[in-house]
Amino acid sequence: MSDIIPVNEPLLEGNELDYVADCVKTGWISSAGKYIDRFESEWAAYCGRKYGIAVANGTVALELAVSVLNIESGKEVLMPAFTIVSCIEAILRNGLKPVLVDCDKRTYCMDIEDLKRKITANSAAIMPVHIYGHPVNMEKLLPIAAEHKLKIIEDAAEAHGAECLVNGKWKICGSFGELSCFSFYANKNISCGEGGIVLTDDPTLAEKLKAGRNLCFGAKERFLHEGRGWNFRMTNMQAALGCAQLEQIDKFITRKREMAAMYNNELATLPLHLPFVEKWAKSTVWMYAITLKDQVPFDAVEFASRLMKKGVQTRPFFRAMHEQPVYRALGLFSNEKHPVSEHIYKRGLYLPSGQAITNEQILRAAKAVAEVLS
Repeated sequence: MSDIIPVNEPLLEGNELDYVADCVKTGWISSAGKYIDRFESEWAAYCGRKYGIAVANGTVALELAVSVLNIESGKEVLMPAFTIVSCIEAILRNGLKPVLVDCDKRTYCMDIEDLKRKITANSAAIMPVHIYGHPVNMEKLLPIAAEHKLKIIEDAAEAHGAECLVNGKWKICGSFGELSCFSFYANKNISCGEGGIVLTDDPTLAEKLKAGRNLCFGAKERFLHEGRGWNFRMTNMQAALGCAQLEQIDKFITRKREMAAMYNNELATLPLHLPFVEKWAKSTVWMYAITLKDQVPFDAVEFASRLMKKGVQTRPFFRAMHEQPVYRALGLFSNEKHPVSEHIYKRGLYLPSGQAITNEQILRAAKAVAEVLS
């Protein structure tokens, strides 16, 4: 079907082409150049952080971030059951134990009450993940982490520009804890095609991050290695895209909220749970995520199939980590149940939400949803 509405399409109408062409013309196409320095400093400043260390993607941002905290092998990191696999891989690849927390039924972010029940003497860190543009309740989480002396590795990959009310002040996602991680994949609020970054206010951690992403080359003698690292570098061309996108971020976030308002208006009377925003949150509604109410007689798989026949592409929700065969085979999460995560996976999907979507496409998608549910 040629007129399929894509679930996501980036918008590249700023200085992207000019900046990438500049990289090509000057020969700065690899992992050094003015755009990397600019993107790191500008994104850190946007998020209220002191240091930004750009990397190849959001997955390695998480792995690198966990590595520099020097957490003792076997210690526990609390993380949401409802998230992408990148989070658990960052924990496992650093020799640590993931402890799953179920999600809140309205925001889909980690349930803080369930988190409190899961803390043990072996807990070392928390990985809060802001889901679909809605922040975790950081006002509740921060004092819990402080009380138990737990490090925070914030995953803000889906929450560019989102904010959370903490102690009466609005704080931007990406500003919390020891380290914050972002992805700049093509479907994010701003994109480098691929790319990621780790933010911190700690100069010691910043130096460790810089070394770790670059194979721990020696400062004085390049090929003298006193540590182990990875090649997790971002290219100057990716950073050039990011710089051009960052120039437009306010416009992009405004548009995301406009999309959500249009969908809300069109879908309000249907048997759906629409994206919910807490009073203490400023969500960017990164993806317009909906779940079928119980009276709908089919599940999300059938829902997606029926929408695709009408030319509307969708994406499923995450399948919870405790239901992943690869981790069960490793002996993890045996007999665990996380009811909310399990339920929303079966009943949820997200609708076309990319920056390039038109109002006409939003109305067409909403009409298709109404027809499928009629």
